[in-house]
Amino acid sequence: MRTESRHWWALGFIALAQFMVIMDTSIIGVALPKMQSDLGFSPDGLSWVFNAYVVAFGGLLLLGGRLSDLFGARRMFAAGWVVTLGGSVVAALAGTAGVELTGRVLQGAGAALIAPSALTLLMVLFGGRPKELTKALALYGAAAPAGGTAGVFLGGAITEWLSWPWIFWLYVPISLIAIVATPALMPVTPARRGAVDVAGAVAVTAGLALTVFAIVRAPEQGWGSAATLGALAGGIVLLVIFLAIQRSRRVPLVRLGIFRTPNLGAANLAQLLLGAAWIPMWYFLNLYLQQVLGYGAFASGAALLPMTLLIVILMVGVAPRLIARFGSKSLIVAGLWALAAGLVWLSFARPTGSFVVDVLPASLVAALGQALAFIPSLGTAISSAKPEEGGLASGIVNTSYQIGSALGLAAMTAVGLSFGAGELGNVVALTDGFSAAFLGAAALAVLGGFLALATIRATRADTAPKQEVTSL
Repeated sequence: MRTESRHWWALGFIALAQFMVIMDTSIIGVALPKMQSDLGFSPDGLSWVFNAYVVAFGGLLLLGGRLSDLFGARRMFAAGWVVTLGGSVVAALAGTAGVELTGRVLQGAGAALIAPSALTLLMVLFGGRPKELTKALALYGAAAPAGGTAGVFLGGAITEWLSWPWIFWLYVPISLIAIVATPALMPVTPARRGAVDVAGAVAVTAGLALTVFAIVRAPEQGWGSAATLGALAGGIVLLVIFLAIQRSRRVPLVRLGIFRTPNLGAANLAQLLLGAAWIPMWYFLNLYLQQVLGYGAFASGAALLPMTLLIVILMVGVAPRLIARFGSKSLIVAGLWALAAGLVWLSFARPTGSFVVDVLPASLVAALGQALAFIPSLGTAISSAKPEEGGLASGIVNTSYQIGSALGLAAMTAVGLSFGAGELGNVVALTDGFSAAFLGAAALAVLGGFLALATIRATRADTAPKQEVTSL
């Protein structure tokens, strides 16, 4: 296989990894009632089929990035698929709630190895080719919304026509193909000398996991409850301990000086707030379609396809050209504010609304914003780091987006519930609650745009004379 062709095949597998990692957060939603009856989950415990994955994924991303730098991104990419394969088999064969959650934790741990190593491999393949790098990042970024939407209606179809274990069996052949293909397609990334900061890894993983744990439970426990405040305090203490460990180690898990790299911290903040605004929009829009407009799970997933298709088209075909012409900073700011505009528009959805009037146009504006902001903020965060810290930078930016998503969804869930989003059967109250959540998410996107405007420095690519891009 020619080198050029192998590069694009490798990118296909990297995009597939992103697709599967994100799909794993959405594909189990429709199957939860059946899993509850089959495995004996309590009503409160059922949400942990989702949360166990998110906690493991978000908590282990920094460690995954560091391991990618130390042992080589290709090796960790393959290892992540092995762990995902094992977790999928455990989840599919589970006969009890505890075994099911163990499988989901393993799937999350595998994703935490795959995600940062995948981005590092992408940078190794295309880092020296600016035009192709932008297109590669666009394909990678477009895989995320595609995976999220695919998970909704695939989960519905599999649960309806097969059974819920097949949701997890689906990952087995894909994992096996990825494991076999990795040595042939992925570039060799040498291991680097250094030690794993075990104490730092434990502290940051436990701190992030406990913080995410507190956030995702807060809507049901109460933001002011002793359980929520205690978990948040414990997470913060562990993160402070982590920072102290990093300052004292000669070879830390995270070189704190990396955050002084121009644009790295600012771009990660943009990613955090982008996730905090986008994920609540996707979540509550799905609820509006099902609980207010009366769509089934499969129909709801299909209704999100126009938004997903627009994101894919814009990320792959348009965003690279706009970045080349206007620069990353301009697109990040414009994208966050366009997302905010779409969210405000969605807040006007009516209890007696329709998809064509109340959902489609506003969701397309929000999708435009996501497509404009995601690629330049991701690329800015990754390219700001030194090559030898590519895995760490990938882990940080993935962590920023995932933690932002958890924070935003938990906070907007609390906002929505306080305005009636939990009153099933009362479409007026439900719509009021969803509208409040959309407005809250819009405020986060507006804040993100202002912070990006104030903190992101224009690079040479942003300040150079703009030229029309004719081909990529």
